[in-house]
Amino acid sequence: MLKTIIFDMDGVIIDSEPQHAKAALRVFNRHGADADYDYCASFIGSSTEKLTRDAILRFQLPVSPDALIKEMNAEKKKVLGEEGYQPLPGIIDLIRELYQSGVRLAIASSSSIAEIESTVKALGIRKYFTKLISSSHVREPKPAPDTFLLALKELGCSARETVVVEDSCFGTQAAKAAGIVCVGYVNPHSGKQDLSAADVLLESFETIDYRFFKNVLHRSLGEPVTIANTKRLKIRELTAKDMKDIYQIYQNPEITKYIPDIDDYLDVEMEKQNAYIRNVYSFYGYGIWGVFSKTTKQLIGRCGIENLMVDGKQEITLSYLLDSKHWGYGYALECCRAVLKYAKSELDITRVVAVIDTDNSRSIHTAKNLGMILEKNFTYKGRDCYLYAISL
Repeated sequence: MLKTIIFDMDGVIIDSEPQHAKAALRVFNRHGADADYDYCASFIGSSTEKLTRDAILRFQLPVSPDALIKEMNAEKKKVLGEEGYQPLPGIIDLIRELYQSGVRLAIASSSSIAEIESTVKALGIRKYFTKLISSSHVREPKPAPDTFLLALKELGCSARETVVVEDSCFGTQAAKAAGIVCVGYVNPHSGKQDLSAADVLLESFETIDYRFFKNVLHRSLGEPVTIANTKRLKIRELTAKDMKDIYQIYQNPEITKYIPDIDDYLDVEMEKQNAYIRNVYSFYGYGIWGVFSKTTKQLIGRCGIENLMVDGKQEITLSYLLDSKHWGYGYALECCRAVLKYAKSELDITRVVAVIDTDNSRSIHTAKNLGMILEKNFTYKGRDCYLYAISL
């Protein structure tokens, strides 16, 4: 269960990395160091102390680390006074929404505690954070896990209840070293950061909410996300283990008549499903899900939406498959209605289509009952098909 979200500050809450680099370069230039932006960017996510110590050795600067840090901090304040705090688009609203959802929030940053305090107060968001953690409080800064381990200790929570948001290579590595699920924020001003350690990447804070983080945590822990509950059915993400049941359903020729055959080798299909979970569910937030009977708890089919190229156009396509033992009870209509409702309310999808074989009278009947409108007759993968569509 998601209880805590820990944010990095620079490059995640405020777009400060260019400001930090500008301050550092001013100081380095005063001392005659031939440093550039790329050099400064290579320390994004780490501490000012680590940057200054490296610069002294690399450029043979005739100054002590403490003096250079003091000069660097003074220059950062000057730049901040010139340009002000620059919050990332959507981040303030997101922090407020997460707080109102009951999530405990913290900041774990390589900046000093004074800088963190000044930032959250200036942005009017101090009240939303339970803890503020600085790497100055630990022995080793990021990419070591110390900063996040201290945050977990201060918050009194476990790694399995937590998600970290980071924009740097060092930050994502630190989060994973601490055993915490990590969302990598792709900030173009943070330099060319290697965020491959993150569990999922994010390009904007403006379209996400509590549900996004909850789903990221569930998927990263190997727990399938529940999409919807209807009167008789539960719709949730599939796992590799579910493929055994799916495989058995596919053995019925009545079912495979209108759909591509499943692979003859179950282990191949299970690996495909693992890749599907890693790539499709996490990236799009939707896909083909499992349909389970609430009475028996057994998987009885699949239903969902996916991106397909249909007659030369990219469409979001509704599809479903039910075990023939469950035909004639209205399950297809029930699960498809739930999926369309989810697509509209949770994903803001406005158009969904269905590609149906012209001989598939059951699916045609279901499409009409869903309120889908016949748009055209066309050839799809060598078969004569109808294209039904609905505006949500």
